[in-house]
Amino acid sequence: MRDSESQQAGYSWARASAVMMTAILASRLLGMLRDTVIAFRFGQNELTDAYRAAFQLPDLLFFMVAGGALSSSLMPIFSRYWETGQREEAWRVFSIVATVMVSLTTALVLVLEILAPLAVALMFPGFDAERLALTTQMTRVVLPAQICFLLGGLMMATLYARKHFLAPALGPNIYNLGIIFGGLVLALWLGVSGLAWGALAGAFVGSVLLPLAVMRRLGSAFRLEFNLRHEGAREVFRLMIPVMFGLSLPGIYMLILRVFASWLPAGAISALDNANRQMQAPLGIVGQGVALAIFPALTTLAAREDWGALRETLRRGLRLVWFLTAPATVLLLVLAEDISRVLLQYGKFTPTDTQLVASALRAFALGLFAWSGQALIARGFFALRDSLTPVLVGSAVTVVFVPLCVLLMRLQGHVGLALATSIAATLQMVWMARLLNRRIPHDTQTRSEPLARFLVATGVAVALMGLTAFVLHTGLHALLPNFQVNLRALMIALLVALLSMWVYLLACKRLGVQEVDYVWRVVKRS
Repeated sequence: MRDSESQQAGYSWARASAVMMTAILASRLLGMLRDTVIAFRFGQNELTDAYRAAFQLPDLLFFMVAGGALSSSLMPIFSRYWETGQREEAWRVFSIVATVMVSLTTALVLVLEILAPLAVALMFPGFDAERLALTTQMTRVVLPAQICFLLGGLMMATLYARKHFLAPALGPNIYNLGIIFGGLVLALWLGVSGLAWGALAGAFVGSVLLPLAVMRRLGSAFRLEFNLRHEGAREVFRLMIPVMFGLSLPGIYMLILRVFASWLPAGAISALDNANRQMQAPLGIVGQGVALAIFPALTTLAAREDWGALRETLRRGLRLVWFLTAPATVLLLVLAEDISRVLLQYGKFTPTDTQLVASALRAFALGLFAWSGQALIARGFFALRDSLTPVLVGSAVTVVFVPLCVLLMRLQGHVGLALATSIAATLQMVWMARLLNRRIPHDTQTRSEPLARFLVATGVAVALMGLTAFVLHTGLHALLPNFQVNLRALMIALLVALLSMWVYLLACKRLGVQEVDYVWRVVKRS
């Protein structure tokens, strides 16, 4: 690929990244509002622990069967048929996979509805009888949402393959609105269970009705079909099967944390979930946004066996991800209390609850760069139609993660559990990056700036930013008079973020980090 062509392709996925990040930003803001509503209405206690724990069994089903790996397995196969003009076959593959997997997931949901009391008791041995009963009740409400997520994920995969990014990104917004409605309205009659019913309604509207309407407008051809002999469908299932039996996806760590946290004092599960969601905001906006936007380009380049362009696209994607997540990490570390106070400290949510969330947030933030990087690296494997390697690496890291949780929980409580995820994420990212580097054939004609130079330059810039943020944060807390705590925290957070980001961007510009100009060009072209 010539340089001009490569740059044009780069701008294409970069503009798509901007669209994804903007849409996901809206989703994260609504997610923060959702958490604020929950904190205001219920605080951080046994009730919120039960609500968070109610997602354990549904989330486990999602990660093993209905998670992103299924749509990631479908996308390269669907894209291959679509790019080669075999569009009828592309829709046949989608129809077979959707028919089989929705039927299977529906059957599993029915079985789990019956086994929910036993499963919840096994997963949360530290809960008392009252919390177990409440968790079981809400688990049964939320379980059917996984059928919506599976079907929606498959429909969204076809939209991604056709380079339509906005509609899939809007689904989580509706899901969050459903939970907010549950907290503000349904909770008046149903208590904390209103959140679960709101989640179910949001999942149906956002993950089924919305993508279905867009697909009908753009054109689609679905029919019930169980033809497991179709070559394309069988290839999707071959890519997906390892993930059904592996524990590699990042979300599985949160499931494990909830189990350990059930032995900690009431509110620990909620504190970990709240902190993780705050870390997930920049991760979703940057890491997942870039990874989802760049994935169609990776699948196309892999299908063409254009290895030089594939390697360069991955390199540019990683540079962009790390360029954006570095300052986000600094801000999470310095502003942890202020962020948690602004988002959560209302109504029944106390200053002590804020400190519990902030301490866990700092530990989670240390792994932000790793989670963002591995999200993109994993899709490099998926583009090569290799879903087994990420699963094997993730499963191996999980073997290390569990005893690490035991050790660090004894030393630092819930903060130790959060720190264990950051250590595991870093190990997983480095391991996967080394393996992917060996898998992609090297193109001797590909010339690009060494990654080490970029890392050193951004490292210096982020160190200057961190020093600036720390000094500003300390000074503002000492100088500003005491007034309404949430407004004061918001003012401090905004001032520190804006001034320290200016230092970071200026330092990157002076040190020759290309992403400063690159991101600015993308913003102007979007």
